[in-house]
Amino acid sequence: MGNDTSRSRRKFLQQIGATGLALGASPLSSLAAKAKAEERILRYERKISAGDKVRIGVIGYGVQGHFDLNSALKVPGVELAGICDLYTGRLENAKELHGKDLYTTINYKDLLDRKDIDAVLICTTDVWHARIALDALAKGKHVYCEKPMVYKISEGQPVVDAAKKSGKVFQVGSQRVSSIGYAKAKELLAAGEIGKLNMVNAVYDRQSSIGAWEYTIPKDASALTTNWDKFIEATEKMAFDAKKFFWWRAFKEVGTGVAGDLFIHLLSGTHFITNSKGPETIFSTGQFSYWKDGRNLPDVMSGVMQYPDSKEHNAFQLTLQVNFISGTGGHEVIRLVGSEGVIEVNGNNITVKHSLMPEAPGFGGYDSLFTFSKSMQDEMQKEFDAKWTPEQRKRKTKEDIIFKVPEGYSDHVDHFTNFFDAIRTGKTVVEDAEFGFRAAAPALACNESYLSKKIMTWDPVAMKMK
Repeated sequence: MGNDTSRSRRKFLQQIGATGLALGASPLSSLAAKAKAEERILRYERKISAGDKVRIGVIGYGVQGHFDLNSALKVPGVELAGICDLYTGRLENAKELHGKDLYTTINYKDLLDRKDIDAVLICTTDVWHARIALDALAKGKHVYCEKPMVYKISEGQPVVDAAKKSGKVFQVGSQRVSSIGYAKAKELLAAGEIGKLNMVNAVYDRQSSIGAWEYTIPKDASALTTNWDKFIEATEKMAFDAKKFFWWRAFKEVGTGVAGDLFIHLLSGTHFITNSKGPETIFSTGQFSYWKDGRNLPDVMSGVMQYPDSKEHNAFQLTLQVNFISGTGGHEVIRLVGSEGVIEVNGNNITVKHSLMPEAPGFGGYDSLFTFSKSMQDEMQKEFDAKWTPEQRKRKTKEDIIFKVPEGYSDHVDHFTNFFDAIRTGKTVVEDAEFGFRAAAPALACNESYLSKKIMTWDPVAMKMK
């Protein structure tokens, strides 16, 4: 392992002991958080033998493919063995970044046939996810599949079944579920820090052309340079359209819009923190507000989901929001609202604010009492004063909690560490195919609800549409 990695991890361990613990938390919970951090660091510090090395292939070397590979290679003992992409310019870019001898191909099956590749990162257009995942598992490869795990709800169960049958590690790429910040939010919720959960408000807003997926299109984009005929093998036949290739998230023929790109993060995070299996009812609405660039999926979208009372959590309502032209400048937040406070998850940082009701019931002030006769008011006031002490009438106070991750912390690297550790040790991953499908299905149902203008019903236990 390189010295830079070793030093950064030691620094992380030192920082989490000082700044990564919740202010106002109990000493035991702080020690537990530190112990978890130490365990993670020890895995980084151990020597990687030749047998521990994991050689990876990347399928889809676009924006997320670059980010995923960069994070994967920060985990000790991981080596790049090949890259597949349909756009020739990205294969040139791959060799420029990783050496002229790097194996590249436009056919992902060639990559799967290589015996020197242990695992693949699937970072393609959504419409290809399930097909490639099934082929990779059949070839005995471990799989890291970007979110949403599938393009259609009907593809989910076959992928879940294939992952279980294969015995291979399958991780879905919603990296926030590996965050130490999310782990802290999960711990605080389970400890009853905000009382009983009843609502979650989740927002992922942006305000930029790139945030709205208007990525730069190369000057040489053509049906030939993008291998368009290969690209549409997973779709109905379409004439070449550079936007559908490079801005694919915006088009329902190949992508899943804000629901598949960003609702999925909010759903994954909510499910991880609450241990939820998912909602029962799903409704979504959307509009085209600003980015009227030919896209056929909205740039502003909201969803409402009802989660049932279960052994994992109390019944709660989830509201989802994505606004690509938000005057806030854009932000990401999951706000868990309980009977006694709010846990706010901003990125990887956590804030808890409390609001506790007094023991005594409401009486006086903005109340019907003053509308009664004077004698009735006096009689009832006397009875109230006799029953409730001044202390019982006051709102109790509780110290706020602030949890901040160390500077430079990466949940993305942690997510890949979780993936590669599972390959090496046989431990379970945090986001397997079942977890991935439980998050993907409600997100995809939002698109179905928006397009059909209907409320969708979902069985979160059996993982089936009703």
